[in-house]
Amino acid sequence: MTAGRGIIHSEMPQQVSGAMRGFQLWINLPAKEKMKPAGYQDIQVEDIPKQALTNGGSVKIIAGTYAADGKTVTGPIQGITTAPLFFDVQLPPNGEFEQAISEELNAFIYIYEGGLEIGDPLKSAPKQAAIVLGEGDLLKAKASLAGAQFIVLAALPLHEPIVQYGPFVMNTRAEIEQAIDDYQNNRFVIS
Repeated sequence: MTAGRGIIHSEMPQQVSGAMRGFQLWINLPAKEKMKPAGYQDIQVEDIPKQALTNGGSVKIIAGTYAADGKTVTGPIQGITTAPLFFDVQLPPNGEFEQAISEELNAFIYIYEGGLEIGDPLKSAPKQAAIVLGEGDLLKAKASLAGAQFIVLAALPLHEPIVQYGPFVMNTRAEIEQAIDDYQNNRFVIS
């Protein structure tokens, strides 16, 4: 979803066997795109490519491009100014994963199942840890004996001020006040 100049929506996630897990990730738009028309793209699970790893793990490519072993796989989210990279990685016990991260991107990983050792030399990182990667890092990860599941996120930094209030993210306080006024006066798109 691109909020652009405003969109009102409701999220209705569905449980499977009484369990639910999800991530809500927001990508900030550059100032010049903040007031672009709102938009929505529905991506079904079958539209997300899944690449098998040689060690028995897998990578779901949600945004950006994954390249390994002579194969290049592109995710369904493309054409965003910040060039996001979003992978969902599953590793078996002691499985390994490597991914070059361009030095122009800001990147981090979030471990949501199991544990990892990351870096060079490898250092332990537990479940529910978020690790910010350095510029131009080669992400090296090795799963614990329990295996691991984690997301890899990266994008171009905007180098712009950020002002946030509730669900509104703009560049100045005046823009926030305008967004609130637009919301209160029904000038947003409803989806």
